Amino acid sequence: MARALAEPLTPITLIGDPWPDYGLIDSGNGRKYERYGPYRFIRPDSQALWAPAHAPWEAHAEFVPGSDEEGGGRWVFAQDVPHTGWPLAWEAVRFTARTTPFRHLGFFPDMAPVWRWMRQQLAGRTAPQALNLFGYTGVGSLALAARGAAVTHVDASNKSVEAARANAALSGLDQAPIRWLVDDAAKFVSREVRRSRRYDGIILDPPKYGRGPAKELWALETGLPPLIADCRRLLDERSAFLFLTVYAVRMSALSLGELLRQNLSDLGGSIECGELGVREEARGLTLPTAIFARWHR
Repeated sequence: MARALAEPLTPITLIGDPWPDYGLIDSGNGRKYERYGPYRFIRPDSQALWAPAHAPWEAHAEFVPGSDEEGGGRWVFAQDVPHTGWPLAWEAVRFTARTTPFRHLGFFPDMAPVWRWMRQQLAGRTAPQALNLFGYTGVGSLALAARGAAVTHVDASNKSVEAARANAALSGLDQAPIRWLVDDAAKFVSREVRRSRRYDGIILDPPKYGRGPAKELWALETGLPPLIADCRRLLDERSAFLFLTVYAVRMSALSLGELLRQNLSDLGGSIECGELGVREEARGLTLPTAIFARWHR
């Protein structure tokens, strides 16, 4: 008997709209022009292939990339910007934005529709358990904690976890049930499997390359499949979601979707994949930012 073939995955798009403290003002010619609270910034973006709506742009600072493909470069300031950062808000969550050597500003605004979607998946549950791997400065963790989730936040960088704790205090969530852990994500998940732990939801945003706190090497192509397999063991028939994002790789969203389908299909529910993007204020164009795959009940 012939084996039934799986239906092809159809990629979808999650688009982030402007909010009071963030907006993609304009984009084009390989750059983007954004507002972060009262400040305006220009950053390189190779996917902005079109011409901008307006020129010239007046910004407080611009990130000028280096000659290599691995993200080198520096900020050039035309006006004063607080180097210690300034407060922003997304709904009730408050956090600090600041210019970083990695060209971003301390959080990823295109994740706003993901934060909202995760909240929807956990709505109506009493004290759901959520796991945020590669959690960075914690805005996603705080978005969940603000709605009553108990969150385990894991990042290999002590500096990032300290920033996440400070963001929790800004949000009035310093007493929320959040475990702040400086740890290697893959090793932590393996230990959680051995402890027979479970979670209602998992979000992970692994880098292309990285190092754990004990200099553990991470490479996405080899590290992601076993990590997803272990994440599956932390989910059960009561779990609600897993959301995976990947930035700056030569990889298709379909690859992520099929990886989740292989590992999570036995849980039932739905598996989707596609692109994240941000809607430009000037014309409503969508600037793509990352690829994702998700499973939900």
